[in-house]
Amino acid sequence: MEYQQIQYKPGKVTQIIFNRPEYLNAQSYQMLAEIDQAFAAAVSDQNCGAIVLSGAGRAFSAGHDLGTKEEIQYCREHGLTMPQDGNLPKKVADMHEWFVKKTFDWRNCSKPTVAMVQGYCIYAGWMLAAAMDVIFATEDTLFLPGMVEYFSIPWDIGPRKAKEILLEHRFITAAEALSYGFVNRIYPADQIEKETLAYAGRVAENYLMAPAWTGTIKASINHMQDAMGFSTEIEAAYASFCLMFGLGAHSAAKPEEGGFARTGIARRNFELTKPWLSRQES
Repeated sequence: MEYQQIQYKPGKVTQIIFNRPEYLNAQSYQMLAEIDQAFAAAVSDQNCGAIVLSGAGRAFSAGHDLGTKEEIQYCREHGLTMPQDGNLPKKVADMHEWFVKKTFDWRNCSKPTVAMVQGYCIYAGWMLAAAMDVIFATEDTLFLPGMVEYFSIPWDIGPRKAKEILLEHRFITAAEALSYGFVNRIYPADQIEKETLAYAGRVAENYLMAPAWTGTIKASINHMQDAMGFSTEIEAAYASFCLMFGLGAHSAAKPEEGGFARTGIARRNFELTKPWLSRQES
């Protein structure tokens, strides 16, 4: 398989690397299709014991691709809808297939998965990181959670923190994400790859020695979440997202304010929160 928007590096630790650095690894439908194919290849590879998901360049992912030329062309060629298209039922079906169902598939991948996050991890970037079993991040990573199609955030950081941050709408630091339990470990930027691959190597060795044992651990933990309502609530939140989307109420921000993700507003609110953050760190 020849990939155009990701890099696929098979091995004991298989790497899937988003490769659209010029767009901060914005997630086009083509990139998501290639990620899905890469996961399938890694799962079927008997020499693969763990999968590391990462992004080339200075960002893990800035979210969905909302209209690059490549995305528009790919959507036309493959019968997919763009945000500005008027066919709402088709748009809802496309979003569920690619942003909900596929994310569930990657979450439930039978092999251990690790997200290696750096730079910006915004909206749909959060979705992809959240679907992995373990998350390592650089110390300077900035996360922006939001009301997205795969709305795992209350599960990722707890309902009270989710309300606090989402209602204000702001970036959170890697240190915050670590303290809230979303990120497992943080490292300096010049150490993140070495440390992530070393950890993934140990996980891979454990998996390859006892795949059924290790796979059962992962499946049982995911089942525990599902028994508590995780999957049901993701689907319910998606229905609410689609209602909001259909009413055109999802964002009133201007392009200069960051558009759909309102990154300008999120950064302003982050700056205003820095005095409080500094007190927590001291």
